[in-house]
Amino acid sequence: MADHADITLSLDAVIVAVTNDEPRLLVVDDDQGAYLPSAPLERSTDLTLELGLRRAVREQTGLDVGYVEQLYTFGDRDRRPDSADTRPISVAYVALVQETPPLPGARWIGVYDLLPWEDHREGEPKIVDEELRPALDAWAGDDRADRTQVAFGPPWDGIRVLERYELLYEAGLVSEYAVDHGLTPGRALGIPLRLDHRRIAAVALGRLRGKLTYRPVVFELLPDRFTLLDLQRTVEALAGVRLHKQNFRRLVERSGLVEGTGERAGAKTGRPAELFRYRPEVQLERPRPGFGQPYR
Repeated sequence: MADHADITLSLDAVIVAVTNDEPRLLVVDDDQGAYLPSAPLERSTDLTLELGLRRAVREQTGLDVGYVEQLYTFGDRDRRPDSADTRPISVAYVALVQETPPLPGARWIGVYDLLPWEDHREGEPKIVDEELRPALDAWAGDDRADRTQVAFGPPWDGIRVLERYELLYEAGLVSEYAVDHGLTPGRALGIPLRLDHRRIAAVALGRLRGKLTYRPVVFELLPDRFTLLDLQRTVEALAGVRLHKQNFRRLVERSGLVEGTGERAGAKTGRPAELFRYRPEVQLERPRPGFGQPYR
């Protein structure tokens, strides 16, 4: 029998900023809940997918995003149970910006309000030990115990963000599972998003954490002049773990990623910290200019 389901193509944006040492995500609200900035491709006017994505973000949030890269194409048959007569395909992008006020109807939320089990800067979050492990152990039994161990550790691997979200979804522990299966949602573990947008956000966080090790993407989140502490706190915010201050500074000094400006930051007490700037030419000098492995 021929498959006559229509294919729909949407462009979804995971827009990330780091403000006051917290990773933030831009969402749009309607009467059905919050979702990532998203719009269909305008086939007659969008010259490329990326230009279509930039148009959609500008129209929905008022932001003109700078750094953008394609994240993933989401096209699983059952990714949206309410789309029986169509095959919804999403091309998702991740954008890094510095936070500015968006248009009405859009707002910034904390990434770790969305995925509260991912912030290990002050040690393992209570939600992991008190709620997630017992629930996962009861669901997993002997057959799936290894998956739980790999996903949540120990040891903790910060890059496995998607694996953790998908495990929680399969176990019915996030409210999106209840919505997709026509059930009454229980206690929300983190802020839910419409459709499969929280899964897309998990893919983006895992991708960014991986890129920290070999690409200087973090500098898209910083002003032109910054202190080494600003840089460390921004890396920690994305990585979700604390880094040893002196080891981090030695790594930065050896990497050639930054150079001093000779300027000093304003400080009410003590000696003002030196201001640095990113050296883009480092990408010509080194094949993998990043911050190594913050999870080891």
